[in-house]
Amino acid sequence: MSTSHDIRAAARLSVAPMMDWSDRHCRYFHRLMSRRALLYTEMVTAPALVRGGAVHLLDYNIEEHPVAVQLGGSDPRELAAATKLCVERGYDEVNLNVGCPSDRVQSGTFGAVLMRDAPLVADCMAAMKDAAHDIEVTVKCRIGVDDQAPDDVLPAFIETVAAAGVTRFTIHARKAWLQGLSPKENRDIPPLDYPLVHRMKAAFPDLHLSINGGITTLDDARAHLDVMDGVMIGRAAYHDPASVLVGADRVIFGDPAPVRSAHEVVEAMYPYIEAQLAQGVRLHSITRHMLGVFTGRPGARKWRRILSEGASQDGAGVALLAEALSHVPDHVPAS
Repeated sequence: MSTSHDIRAAARLSVAPMMDWSDRHCRYFHRLMSRRALLYTEMVTAPALVRGGAVHLLDYNIEEHPVAVQLGGSDPRELAAATKLCVERGYDEVNLNVGCPSDRVQSGTFGAVLMRDAPLVADCMAAMKDAAHDIEVTVKCRIGVDDQAPDDVLPAFIETVAAAGVTRFTIHARKAWLQGLSPKENRDIPPLDYPLVHRMKAAFPDLHLSINGGITTLDDARAHLDVMDGVMIGRAAYHDPASVLVGADRVIFGDPAPVRSAHEVVEAMYPYIEAQLAQGVRLHSITRHMLGVFTGRPGARKWRRILSEGASQDGAGVALLAEALSHVPDHVPAS
């Protein structure tokens, strides 16, 4: 398990929590590309854990460390109980979602709608902090919602929540529109305001602040790290994982260790896949996260097609990956 210092070092680069995407198979795959980056679970709702008993949602592989769990909820007692379950399972960090704009999330009064109620978020975080003991509790938020003025709302939000003992925030540099935009549109349409997030670091120099939203390359990440403590990358790390994660340990963390090629990463998945298939997991559940690993390279389309068409078939296994891999020349550098 990581210490607070270790988790802050890892948070220099993190892979965002992404619903339906950043599951345990995806995280294991990403971990083979970067030993250092901090990986987040999909959002798990506190009611599902505490009232629904769905603790299987917290399953992960020991190799995923450093790994953080993201919770959704707005009831301090329930979030405290959920935090306790996460800490018992050995997660390195527990994060509260104050950024997701989805309707089903709003109906449970959590996600981005909580930007309107900083005192409630502070109460939630204080309760989570008590339950977490030495494990760090953190917040992922937006710069505001709907007609809020981010220049006023964001600093007030951070100040109120920090007073509850929270010292790490990840800020998605967009507003969320709770009415009129879908969750997908909320990731693209509201304009990015990086300068505002950068100003928060100047305003709160003692807090550890990461920036998220629209960041697609390690060069982008490095530029933000001149100002910010950390960078969180979401969709680019999912759709083009090799270009973001394969070089990350060297470029972002200064780690001189040899870098795996994308081919080596795929081959390193074989034992994991065999073990999962033996437990009844279907190949498609794992390979759906691997389709983008050769994005932009010769043979990438054939790789995707073979896996997309074959991985759902009965009996599909690592032989299918080996066949797909044979169509991708391996002498092309991964980054």
